[in-house]
Amino acid sequence: MKKKYRVKSEKDFQLVFHQGESIANRQLVLYVYPKPGQEHFRVGLSVGKKIGNAVVRNQVKRYLRQAIFELSDAINPEIDFLLIARPDIRQKDFAQIKQSIIHVMNLAKIIDKSALK
Repeated sequence: MKKKYRVKSEKDFQLVFHQGESIANRQLVLYVYPKPGQEHFRVGLSVGKKIGNAVVRNQVKRYLRQAIFELSDAINPEIDFLLIARPDIRQKDFAQIKQSIIHVMNLAKIIDKSALK
């Protein structure tokens, strides 16, 4: 995922975290902050130490990034969002994590289900 698609600064993270709307399921918490006029979405990932050691956390982040990359055509471009992993995610494989992302984004109404493959 290119850097222009990431929420990088602490200021931007805090803006989405404090002023965004949150939706959750067992594996993920999603914070969504609308940014009208933005040409593409931006995403921030957070995988804390409760998930596991560095190897497990990095694997979860790779899975999250890949799933977002595969879903990028269906995601509303005028938003910033944060995905925060919960401890239940560590037992999931890539397909289950992708389904969890689709589920939580569908609840937030930021994904176009007709554009999914």
